Amino acid sequence: MFGDVDTVTLTVFAALAALSVAALTVCLFKVIQFRRLGVGRAERAEAILDAWLGGRPDEATRAARTRDGVGVRVLEAVLSALQARPNDPAYAEELGRNAALGEMNLLARRMRVLEAVVQGAPMLGLLGTVIGMIDAFSTLSLAQGAVDPALLAGGIWTALTTTALGLAIALVTYFFATWLEARIEGERQMIEVAVSTAIHGRIETG
Repeated sequence: MFGDVDTVTLTVFAALAALSVAALTVCLFKVIQFRRLGVGRAERAEAILDAWLGGRPDEATRAARTRDGVGVRVLEAVLSALQARPNDPAYAEELGRNAALGEMNLLARRMRVLEAVVQGAPMLGLLGTVIGMIDAFSTLSLAQGAVDPALLAGGIWTALTTTALGLAIALVTYFFATWLEARIEGERQMIEVAVSTAIHGRIETG
């Protein structure tokens, strides 16, 4: 029986290790991907809008063709549509929406892996806790007379360690996933404002 418990315990530890590796891999991938896609370069999109609204369409389209940012690539589609059909803003909005959807799909890629780790790691930790307690109570049931605390240490160690590991992996992954999602949401809002500004102009405030 103890051999079976040990095997299951090792499996839980291996699964937790696999989840941590998966989370780390995805986090590194997203950081590299965001950098490559130009996430956070709102100032470049803003410069393009300034040129476009300032009566310098050639400068704006030339800057948009660099495609060195999420908003820049969406603006490239919008500006080309406005130049092709200057009296059809709906066409520009449609092309901008399609370009934005493509960019958002790229940014959201593999985010579900992080969600799975956040949900799965504590459950695996709980499974390890149950296995550790089973081991401890099995030892207790087989003991006669006074129980040596050292005999219970293995099961209790398994219960506490797997719980701590599962929660630690889930918490770190959760905070990193939240940061990534905040950056994605920031890009989405920036794109919406940029597309609306390119088509309808800036809204004057106070």
